[in-house]
This record gives sequence, structure tokens and C-alpha cells, in this order.
Amino acid sequence: MELRHLRYFSVTAEELNITKAAARLHMAQPPLTRQINQLEEEIGAKLFLRGPRGLTLTPAGQLFYEHAIQILEKLDTTVAAVRRLVRHNRELFGIGFVPSVFYGQLPLLVRGLRQKDNVELTLAELTTVEQVQALKAGRIDIGFGRLRIDDPEVEQEVLFEEPMMAAVPVGHPLDGTTPTLAELAKYPLILYPASPRPSLADLVLGMFRRRGLKVNVVQEAHEMQTALGLIVSDFGITLVPEQVKRQNRDGISYLYLAEKHITSPIVCSRRRGEAPSETMKAANEILEVLVENRRTGKYP
Repeated sequence: MELRHLRYFSVTAEELNITKAAARLHMAQPPLTRQINQLEEEIGAKLFLRGPRGLTLTPAGQLFYEHAIQILEKLDTTVAAVRRLVRHNRELFGIGFVPSVFYGQLPLLVRGLRQKDNVELTLAELTTVEQVQALKAGRIDIGFGRLRIDDPEVEQEVLFEEPMMAAVPVGHPLDGTTPTLAELAKYPLILYPASPRPSLADLVLGMFRRRGLKVNVVQEAHEMQTALGLIVSDFGITLVPEQVKRQNRDGISYLYLAEKHITSPIVCSRRRGEAPSETMKAANEILEVLVENRRTGKYP
């Protein structure tokens, strides 16, 4: 399968008419029909239903269209970024992050770096393990996660420790309290992310296990937003870093724990032994201010 197949299919899915799609693609109708047929054969599913009034997408076709559009949009964005990079002689600087740190000060770092004229930023949502791999491969330049990982090619710095909170449905028996981990262990637990591991899920499990507490994990979600949605549905409870409460999501109460020392680290990862670029120096200066603001209580 080639990118042209995705473009042919996407235009045809938008037009739902082979003649109009061929005109948009500046090609004849028979070759376009053959390309669509070949694509369906390769996938092993019918993407269109052919009728007297034109085409309609099958369920498989609708799913394929949604993903094809995402791929093509990502490609267009990447090409545009590369062109800007070359045209303006800009430095490409990649930032990896776990979702839970994006509710705190990370956007302020991004905003500060975006003000530099010679920098092209790329953001990638990655687990800490994936960040280490991306750093070693050169896909990102700095990462923000929650796990300490021992790797000779990557240096890690704990910026600060962040309190963990219980996220429970509004009206839950613990709502309005300051629960202990022992009290939380009595209720169904939702973990995230489900994969790849290790992750925040293992950090949370370790908090209970070190205290000899058994938990009933009823669901593992791949994304934090999914886990929060399950909480709203009264499916269970979970533990989240303090920054997450800034979402103010309806249907969820965020509770500080009785054990104030239960925290999650914010870990900054960089390639070891690499001379910092001008952008990295700027990032480090912005980080120093942001971390100091956090430690002194200027930023929650």
C-alpha cells in the first residue's frame, strides 16, 4: 500500500462519486476504479457499496477513512514543518511528555520556546519508557515523564515531587474526605496506561503493595481521559497526579490523601553527555524558573 492509495481513497470517500473523484485527482475514471479495487483486495474488505445513485462507505470504509485522514494530515503537517525548518534555517526541537504533565507548567515551557524565531517545535505524547527510546533515536531532545529509568545514554533529573490525589465520582462515599490508601483499597480501581509498561500504573500499584494492601483492578485504560470517563460512569476510582485536577472535569471529585508524602516525581530526561544547543539552554532556563515557582508555591 502506498500513500497515493490513501489519497485516491480519501478523495473518493469525500465525493462518493468516481467521476467527480477522478476529476479532482486529475486522472481518468478507469484507473481510479482499479486502484480502489486493488486497495480493497489488499485490505480484504469492501470499502464502498456501489449503487445506482453512487457510492456509500461500508463500516470498514468509514473506519479506514477516519484513519487515512489522520495519516494524511500528519504527513502534510510534517512536510510543512520541514519546509519551514529549511526555509527559515530553524532548529528542530522535540519534546516528549506523558499526558498528566501537560496540565501543569509544560505548556508554559512550550509557549516560551515558541517565541523564539529560530525554533521549530514538535510535541510527542510518549510514556517515559518511550521517551528514553526516542531520545536515543534522536526523535526528541527532552522528555517529561514520571519514572526513573536507568540507561547509560540518558540522564534524568527529578524536577519536583507532585502529590497524588484520589479521583472519585461525585457523590462517592469518600467524596469530601481525605482518604487513606487503606480506605481507597476497598473500592474498585482503574489503572492507566494499560501499555506499554512500566508506567504510572505500576507506580500506583507499588504505592498500595508497599503497604501490604491488595487492590481490585477492574479496568486498565490506555489513556488517562478514558480512565476519567470511567470514573464519571461510577466504574471505579483511581489515583492521579495533582496537576490533573486543573481539568475541572464534571462528575469527578479530586481528593488529597491523608498520607501527604505519597507523591509522583516529574522526571526530565535528556541525552547524556551532549553539549546543549542554544534551544536546550533556553529550555533549561525556562525550566529553572518554572520549577522554582512550583517549589515556592507560586504555581500549583
